[in-house]
Amino acid sequence: MTGVFLLLLLALPFVGSLATSFLPRRGQHVLPAWLAVSVAASALLVTAGLYPFVRNGGVVRLTLEWLPELGLNFALRMDGFAWLFSMIITLIGVLVVVYARYYISSEDPIARFFSLLLAFMGAMLGIVLSGNLILLSIFWELTSLFSFLLIGYWHHNANARDGARMALTVTGIGGFCLLAGVLVIGHIVGSYDLDTVLASGDLIRGHNLYLTALVLILIGALTKSAQFPFHFWLPNAMAAPTPVSAYLHSATMVKAGVFLLARLWPALSGTYEWFWLLGFCGIATLLLGAYFAMFQQDLKGLLAYSTISHLGLIATLLSLGSPLAAVAAVFHMLNHATFKCSLFMAAGIIDHETGTRDMRQLSGLFRFLPITATLAMVASAAMAGVPLMNGFISKEMFFAEAVETHADSILDRALPYIATLAGAFAVTYSLRFIHTVFFGPPPANLPKPKPHEPPHWMRFPIEFLVFACLVVGIAPNLSIGPLLHTGVTGMLGDRTPDYSLAVWHGVNTPLIMSIIALAGGIILYIGLQKYLARCDDGPPAFRHLRGQRIFERILVTVSWKWARWMENRFGTRQLQPQLRILTAIGFSAGFLPLYFSDYAPGLPSLKTVDPVFAAFWAIGMFCALGAAYQAKYHRLAALVLLGGAGLVTCLTFVWLSAPDLAITQLLVEIVTTVLILLGLRWLPIRREEIDMAANFAARLRRFRDFALAVACGTGMALVAYSVMTMPVPDAIANYFLEKAYSEGGGRNVVNVILVDFRGFDTLGEITVLGIVALTVFALLRRFRPAADSINKPEQQRIQNAFDDARPNRDIGDTVRDYLLVPSVIMQWLFPVVIVLAVYLFMRGHDMPGGGFSAGITMAIAFLLQYLAGGTRWAEDRIRILPLRWMGAGLLTAFATGFGALILGYPFLTTHSRYLELPFIGKVPAATALIFDLGVFMLVVGATVLILIAIAHQSIRTYRVRKVESPNPAEES
Repeated sequence: MTGVFLLLLLALPFVGSLATSFLPRRGQHVLPAWLAVSVAASALLVTAGLYPFVRNGGVVRLTLEWLPELGLNFALRMDGFAWLFSMIITLIGVLVVVYARYYISSEDPIARFFSLLLAFMGAMLGIVLSGNLILLSIFWELTSLFSFLLIGYWHHNANARDGARMALTVTGIGGFCLLAGVLVIGHIVGSYDLDTVLASGDLIRGHNLYLTALVLILIGALTKSAQFPFHFWLPNAMAAPTPVSAYLHSATMVKAGVFLLARLWPALSGTYEWFWLLGFCGIATLLLGAYFAMFQQDLKGLLAYSTISHLGLIATLLSLGSPLAAVAAVFHMLNHATFKCSLFMAAGIIDHETGTRDMRQLSGLFRFLPITATLAMVASAAMAGVPLMNGFISKEMFFAEAVETHADSILDRALPYIATLAGAFAVTYSLRFIHTVFFGPPPANLPKPKPHEPPHWMRFPIEFLVFACLVVGIAPNLSIGPLLHTGVTGMLGDRTPDYSLAVWHGVNTPLIMSIIALAGGIILYIGLQKYLARCDDGPPAFRHLRGQRIFERILVTVSWKWARWMENRFGTRQLQPQLRILTAIGFSAGFLPLYFSDYAPGLPSLKTVDPVFAAFWAIGMFCALGAAYQAKYHRLAALVLLGGAGLVTCLTFVWLSAPDLAITQLLVEIVTTVLILLGLRWLPIRREEIDMAANFAARLRRFRDFALAVACGTGMALVAYSVMTMPVPDAIANYFLEKAYSEGGGRNVVNVILVDFRGFDTLGEITVLGIVALTVFALLRRFRPAADSINKPEQQRIQNAFDDARPNRDIGDTVRDYLLVPSVIMQWLFPVVIVLAVYLFMRGHDMPGGGFSAGITMAIAFLLQYLAGGTRWAEDRIRILPLRWMGAGLLTAFATGFGALILGYPFLTTHSRYLELPFIGKVPAATALIFDLGVFMLVVGATVLILIAIAHQSIRTYRVRKVESPNPAEES
């Protein structure tokens, strides 16, 4: 039963995000904020309620079968470590939402902000709660997508757009590497289940693919946590609203990388490669981040680089491979989230009240913001590691591990000195933050000249977090001790060491290192104070080495030089060369594997060929060859002949006793023929080359295309013949024949296979169909016809003579004038075709038909109305919104699958039974019918969307012609 609470915890933020997105976008603070607070607080209460189940090393699990044959299940898992991070995500989420209520302006799209914030919370909880590495990778990418939208929330700001693009590029590439690393680990272990992976540490570390998996996973983790050399994206993400920075860039998103390293610590750590790769990146990040932070002039820039440094500290601790170091890493994750989140929110208040974050313009704010200043000073002291603050205890644990010997290498021996130097840098930038902003003369020339304390509830989240810093720093064992022990036990299990959170351990080496760091940081700030105040061009020795500049140059090199070279070498605006290249690549992809596998197809035997069937195919070949011959000059004739070849294919399916395929082929043939017919109107006129040289080149080109077509056609024929004649075990066919009715509830085996046995494939296919329809629609919206296809067809030009005297007539009247009888027949057929579509849909589970063929039939009904009356006439009378049809179809299909998951069955499991209907009797019904309804709706929406895109060309072209030819005589 407790597993259901995991599903509830994960679903709450996503449901809240969806609900918030429907609220008014602007001008309303209260409702979106209250809804977001309620959702986040509910998630917090659910998380807190699960504590008794994970307190003593317990694990709460929920496994819903997805693809059990491949080891892919929707598995949620919460141990003490996941619970601890869930508390961070939900608790700080509540505080950030309360803060954002007062920070975000009423002129901004408020509902969209809270919707994205809740969706990001759900994605982070997905990472923490995933019990399957593939599922973790999916949520990992979702955090990148939602962070992109949140960082670029103020999309009118160029810096926000650039920062969002950079963050998505870096973390997205890392996400792909993580997925590859997860696949390698799954190959090594034989499972993606997290429990199995964590228990297979020796197997993973001893495998020859260990280094490959380690590098890929480290790239994913280091990019997400902004570690060297991928650290440059985080400072540029500071263009985001401050609540986003406080949530994503202190407590959640940037913690995802180190969370993953800690999560996989039992399986990957303890090797020389782990220490050197992660240790080098962590130490470099620790030192460089602290060094860069001292020279920042922007408040959030300083906090961003200090965040990078502290994340480097956590990564360094994890690299040491010591259980005590792992405990210190987890503890510092908690401490850093509290003091850094409060500092980001304090910086947001300063920006909100003064209108600037530039430290060169800020001074003496203590007299205007005394409470905020006091809170920020306490949080800065925790960041600097001052005694009686929570940051001091975890920093002492870091120093204690730094002086221990772990790998007996130069990096290990240098670690105490590097740690002390980084600690001194931390004191320097913390002291600079306090002294520069809050002390000194009153500020002058501020954008907002009269700063004052914000509303109490905007300051409350900072007060709560700063109070936590003090309580943990003064009484760590009483406050955070049990919670930390729960988290550490969940991470380390039996390897959990004995550790102490006491504030005083006597005079020892770590304490001396802390004293040196504190004194050195104060001295360093006093000595550099004036220089830091006027330093505008970055830190010394690294002024010309900027990660952003390197990133932009790489993008320019890839997108401009390499891509432009590829475009110049292979690109063309002509369709024919593009198709030639694609066809040649496809032929090579199919031919080379067959060639290297010594494939030798057998020759067909003519003795078993029926003469009638051979005659069908002779007609089909004649039609196909005729279509190819006529394609150059007489496209309409080529289309008619191509339809004949399709009709022969349909008859072939009938001959081979495949009525479902025959129906689908016939309906698809009708739709594609009409859509292509509509598209022929806009193709340019084909002309023969006049001079002999051009004529010879054209003949040579045609011969090359002919040879390529013959090769591809022959190859496909051989493959098809081999597949149809190869021996197939009877067990496959018998299985579906036996199970179709008993387990799928239908007698039409083909349809049962599509919506039940292989429903997951069908779901993917309709998703691709929807994407293709949207792509075609987007391309046709930008399409402009060729100049020689602007004029109307001859029939419409003749009709224009009558239309000039009747200016109020629309194009539908014109179409009906010269297609009077066919248009009337097509209009009368509309209800008939609709009834046929419903009939095909309802009978599909037991007889030939189904959602796909019914959807095509319904689309034909709409298509006939466009042909009968024209674009404007049809759309004035038929209200169909194809995007909503497509969206409803996808949601219906997915809802069927998730309904099975909720009831404890694998995804898309079908339930069938007989229903007793009044006056009708027993009627077979299956949940696959609902899935088929989703297929039906998406097919209708996708087909009609393409139809609308083509039909609107006539309207768009008419407008273009009016602009280009202002003379009415020229138009006619």
